[in-house]
Amino acid sequence: MADFAWHAINASGEQVRGTFQAPSVAAVQKHLRAQRLTPVRIVDAADAAALMPTGGKADKKADAANAIVKAKATKSQKGPAKAADVLAMTSELSIMLKAGLALDNALRVLIDMSYKDSMRELLTGVLEAVKGGVPLSKALMQHQELFGDFYINMVRSGEASGQMSAVLGRLVEHLERQRALKESVISATIYPMILVAVAILSLVAMLGFVVPQFEKLFTDMGDALPTPTKIVMTIGQAFRKNGWIILIVVALAVYVLRRWFQSPKGRMWWQGVLLRMPVLGRLALKYQLTLYSRSLGTLLGNGVPLLTALHIATDTVSNRIIQTELAKIPPIVKEGGKMVQAMNTTTVFEPLAVNLVRVGEETGRLGQMMLELSNILNREVETGIKRALTMIEPVLILVLGILIASIIVSILMGILSVNDLAV
Repeated sequence: MADFAWHAINASGEQVRGTFQAPSVAAVQKHLRAQRLTPVRIVDAADAAALMPTGGKADKKADAANAIVKAKATKSQKGPAKAADVLAMTSELSIMLKAGLALDNALRVLIDMSYKDSMRELLTGVLEAVKGGVPLSKALMQHQELFGDFYINMVRSGEASGQMSAVLGRLVEHLERQRALKESVISATIYPMILVAVAILSLVAMLGFVVPQFEKLFTDMGDALPTPTKIVMTIGQAFRKNGWIILIVVALAVYVLRRWFQSPKGRMWWQGVLLRMPVLGRLALKYQLTLYSRSLGTLLGNGVPLLTALHIATDTVSNRIIQTELAKIPPIVKEGGKMVQAMNTTTVFEPLAVNLVRVGEETGRLGQMMLELSNILNREVETGIKRALTMIEPVLILVLGILIASIIVSILMGILSVNDLAV
């Protein structure tokens, strides 16, 4: 059994906080629903005892729980609103609407719960617009850069169908899966990046500090010094004498390359190179198609027209080359052609994707088939990342070992040459 601090909403829209001892979070949720409370946040309250005086009462225990919730929620009060803030807001709004709260009351609760100034200001503007009779989807369009067309069209479909809470729930699921996919890709690159950083630091340490220690020993040898040792000593001297200049040049080069990659021309070039890579190219393609198929399937499943859904799903793809290929589909569908025919005009879809779409069109379950395709591609991306790592990690370690071993061997060759001359 563990103590949990909970934050919930009652039927009147009022916020209620407290603690409850239970074996799991699910048990706390069940207890709160039995009390006709809608849970919003449930956190571990094990530290609440340290904030409570000896013999504390229930109200003091609740105050301690509130302090814990606030402390965990106020880690980042400043800065612009981000995708994580949108996901949290959507989840909480879905819960409150499902509990029967009116939209304006739910927005007021979200404003009171918000600990980030930018989100509080955003929600206040949305609430004012909704109170003035503006639909939620139009109110969110004032912040289109944050929410995007996909989010806004999902909300619009919820307004049209009268199932806002259900649509928001599906939207939360979509956003969570999208975030999980991105985080898995980012996490997979952390270890190789650490290996590269270690390799660079090791080379800098060898050339800047270790190699110069042997300079005096090799000074009098002149041409008798082996060629590999001469090369290493020359590089070490350049590193020691012009280290700051080299560092500045490297930093400038990284800055210029980064700015160029951020430009449309540079981004297009890099995305093309990435797609042509043997292993990473297929992974990059499948990753982009996962985003596309999941977005399209989610939109179609919530009643968004096919043409609109195709345009929005295409915009969710960040690779311009793949996006150009996918942009061929809407015009063909608009002229009355089937999506399968449109997909065959592109070069990005495999036979499995085409067959799933054909089945979806024949059975009237295109949205479900696109979601199934996204799940298949997602598994392939995760498996491909693991396989790529099993190949990349040994290669990086081998390259690092060869570079350091080359420096050590060149120094040993110089030392052995000194001993030969002495004899």
